[in-house]
Amino acid sequence: MTHALSSASSCGLPRSTSFTATLRQAFAVYAQRRTLAKLDTDALDDLGLSRAEAQKEANRAFWDF
Repeated sequence: MTHALSSASSCGLPRSTSFTATLRQAFAVYAQRRTLAKLDTDALDDLGLSRAEAQKEANRAFWDF
């Protein structure tokens, strides 16, 4: 059994992550998107994003990352 897991990771397949780690990542992305939505036009210009692009990203579901 250990051999199957080690061979899967050695051939480039991603390792499975825990549900808690995935949930933590989803909420971190959600917070980043909320922050992005609050940026002013100058800050968005610095990032090379338009207001429409920022809103599109901010409106994505938290689990969509």
